[in-house]
Amino acid sequence: MRTERTLTRLDRVFARLDREPERPAHIDVPKMSRHRIVLFASTLAFYVAIVWAVLITSWLVRLDWQVMFFRPYQQWAEIHAFVDYYVVLGQRGPTAVMVAAWLGWRSWRQHTLRPLLALGVSLLLLNITVGAAKLGMGRLGPHYATSIGSNEMWLGGDIFPSGHTANAVVTWGILAYLASTPRARRWLSALSAVTSLGVGLATVYLGTHWLSDVLLGWAAGLLIMLALPWFEPLIARAETWILDLRDRRRARQAVPAQLPPAPVEVPVLLKPHPAAAEDEAAACEAASAARSARTSIHLAPVPHTARAERAPVTPVGSRRPPHPDRLSRGAAPAAQPLTGG
Repeated sequence: MRTERTLTRLDRVFARLDREPERPAHIDVPKMSRHRIVLFASTLAFYVAIVWAVLITSWLVRLDWQVMFFRPYQQWAEIHAFVDYYVVLGQRGPTAVMVAAWLGWRSWRQHTLRPLLALGVSLLLLNITVGAAKLGMGRLGPHYATSIGSNEMWLGGDIFPSGHTANAVVTWGILAYLASTPRARRWLSALSAVTSLGVGLATVYLGTHWLSDVLLGWAAGLLIMLALPWFEPLIARAETWILDLRDRRRARQAVPAQLPPAPVEVPVLLKPHPAAAEDEAAACEAASAARSARTSIHLAPVPHTARAERAPVTPVGSRRPPHPDRLSRGAAPAAQPLTGG
């Protein structure tokens, strides 16, 4: 009987770490729907309202001063160490590295560059919009305030809106934006909103930002996240261009460079030098003269006897006794006298 192995939690974790054979087809790209446009317009109106309230030195500025004089870092000194660490969640460098590592793994696993490109576009928009607002309004922070009750605008500062808060909204909100399922998107959206507001309140606790700075920074980050679908065509074109560039480079590396054909060598007939030809002819003549000068070896003239006339010789050491009556081969026998019988 065949039984199927039940996967444990550790097996499912390692299965998630494996690379998928091809890009998943269920990845949806958020579109600029009517609901998102309404949220974008509402957030933009909130952004303008905060700026206007600070410019006219309204009740919001008075609230900023009241919170500053309250000095939360002295009222709740026991949580000061925790807040010092928690505020790092809004710093650009550490958060960008952590989120880029996660999105880089997702890009490798799903065979797409969209997560990394979306992070790059969102951070670029953050630097442009928030940086321009900071330098344009030039508001001083609580530690550098010059006049009690004033809005401290256009005095060379760079804290309005709060960069920590806006960065927390964009950095952690991009995880919700790139979520694969609607349920994950809702949970990650709520988590990023709470984290970013917590980072903003941590800066107020430490006295580095006004409360209005945090509200404006939260609105600035949310505007970037809501406007990101407008940049999806640009992200798609950039991904296509980068992948095509990679494929062309791989093709050039795979095919070796073709070298030009080597020229065919034509055999060259070498003519001997006249002096060398004369030497060679002289050597040949000397060799032929030496051969002709050799004396022929002749045997001394001796009388020639037929083989049949030679006397038989008994070999030395033969056991056969000599026979006096033996005739040589080819000799006629002598006539025997006839005797009377």
